[in-house]
Amino acid sequence: MADPQHAANPVLITDAVMSYEEGLAARKHRYKIMMGLRIPLMILAAVFYSVPWLAVTLLVLSIPLPWMAVLIANDRRPKKREETNRYRPDRKQIERREHPVIDG
Repeated sequence: MADPQHAANPVLITDAVMSYEEGLAARKHRYKIMMGLRIPLMILAAVFYSVPWLAVTLLVLSIPLPWMAVLIANDRRPKKREETNRYRPDRKQIERREHPVIDG
C-alpha cells in the first residue's frame, strides 16, 4: 500500500523544462515589467528637470528599455542538446564470431 504521507507530497523526479505556454507567460510578464519601468523613469526625468544631470540620466536609462524588453521577451531557453547516434564505418563490429547455420 502507498504511504498516505508520500501520496500528499509527490516528488518531482524529472528535470523537465517549462512548457511552451508557461515560458511564454513568463516572457510576457518580464516584458510588461520592463516596459512599465520606462514611463516612471520618463516622469521622474520631467520632475527633476531642475537638476539637469539627473533628468538626462533618467532619460538615458529609459531609452534602451524597449529594445532590451523585446530581446528578453523573444528569448527562449535553449533546447537540450542530444547526442545523435550516427553510423561510423570504422567502429568495431558487435560480434566477430561465426554463427552456426541450421539447415532445415
